[in-house]
Amino acid sequence: MGIEVGGLFGLILLILVIWAIVSTVQSTASTGAKVAWILALLILPLVGFIIWLFVGPKSAR
Repeated sequence: MGIEVGGLFGLILLILVIWAIVSTVQSTASTGAKVAWILALLILPLVGFIIWLFVGPKSAR
């Protein structure tokens, strides 16, 4: 009984997560922080993206 993400919402979430990953890679954060954020975004896309918006690396946005 997981949360199913599909259709237009799934496509929008995919685009946002890819944008967050690219922004994280381009940031000035340490390598360890970048890896942690990318893993969080890949493992928990929706929750990870929301958390990333508030506390993620700020220099790339």
